[in-house]
Amino acid sequence: IWEDIRSGKADADSFVLSCFLVISFTDLKKFNFYYWFAFPAIVLDPPATLVDLRSASKWFTPEEAESVSTCCNEWRKSSLTADVPFFLVSISSNSHATIRPLKDFEACQREGHKFLEKARYYGGRWNIKKVQFLCYRENHGFADLDLSLVGEALIQQSQAWQDQEHVPNAVGWELNKGKRVPRRINLSTTMDPTRMAISAADLNLKLMRWRALPSLDLNMLSGTKCLLLGAGTLGCQVARMLMAWGVRKITLVDSGKVAMSNPLRQSLYTLEDCLDGGDLKALAAVKSLKRIFPAVEAEGVVMAIPMPGHPVPSQEEQNVLDDCRRLHDLVDSHDAVFLLTDTRESRWLPTLLCANANKVSLTSRVKIQLNGTPNPYKLRPSK
Repeated sequence: IWEDIRSGKADADSFVLSCFLVISFTDLKKFNFYYWFAFPAIVLDPPATLVDLRSASKWFTPEEAESVSTCCNEWRKSSLTADVPFFLVSISSNSHATIRPLKDFEACQREGHKFLEKARYYGGRWNIKKVQFLCYRENHGFADLDLSLVGEALIQQSQAWQDQEHVPNAVGWELNKGKRVPRRINLSTTMDPTRMAISAADLNLKLMRWRALPSLDLNMLSGTKCLLLGAGTLGCQVARMLMAWGVRKITLVDSGKVAMSNPLRQSLYTLEDCLDGGDLKALAAVKSLKRIFPAVEAEGVVMAIPMPGHPVPSQEEQNVLDDCRRLHDLVDSHDAVFLLTDTRESRWLPTLLCANANKVSLTSRVKIQLNGTPNPYKLRPSK
């Protein structure tokens, strides 16, 4: 910029005075975009002294103000001046204002007109000691002299400006909350598929609440920890329905493996889960839930639920006791427990643990109609 000022290039093309810099960095893994702008400005040393600063409407006479507004509006509409950010306002003795390019500065001095510059001052080029400047502002695309300012400043010449090798200091790095650090934009909600899925699910839940149940506490649901005992037909369907209603923390407990007959009636499994002896149901169900909704916090626990009336060999006693303790800890660490196993015996111990810990427990049943069409799964509190 200083070189363009000294060489006179800025006189013919004032656009070079408006150059800016930007440092940017894109973190594609987290969809964060960092940027830092600089709008360089030459620092006067010693600094200029502001003598006067007033509204332009009070600086000019009424005739001058009207003429300045007219010529500024004409200048702005001209296609030839669309990329010219700085100019001179020349006012003749009969109060007629004219917009002129910066290169006419010396001509204005010779003609003896009153003039102001709408530009960055560079005394090193013209060696002047006093300058009048216009801070031009618009309102709805037209010149507004009430918003515009006119000021006068005194410039003390520096001997260093005469040195061809001298380059003055500059400022212009944009501050972020008062600090010299870059800004950041997080576009994960519009670019990250997981975040987009979360946003879409949240919107759907809000619509459901608005239409069906205004008192529904979505934040409470998203923070509720649900324990599903059984990952069969009921477990798969309940897990999906819980996700649909905004539950995000789900733990599935099952000790079985996916059989060939399971995918037809258990919605979280496919044929691939049945191959090579079958995958463990608890783990396969969690993998499927995360494919459906990546934001779900699902965990699979492979364990058998101890049942009364089932004999336990002596060598298995410790394992059964460990399962009892583990089941106790799972019930204690969750808010709601769903009893979705096949038999009453498997629901007996979890029911006792839930009652002891004062946890909400729900069991389910499937009622088959005479025509063979199953009703929707009905959930009811267990006694």
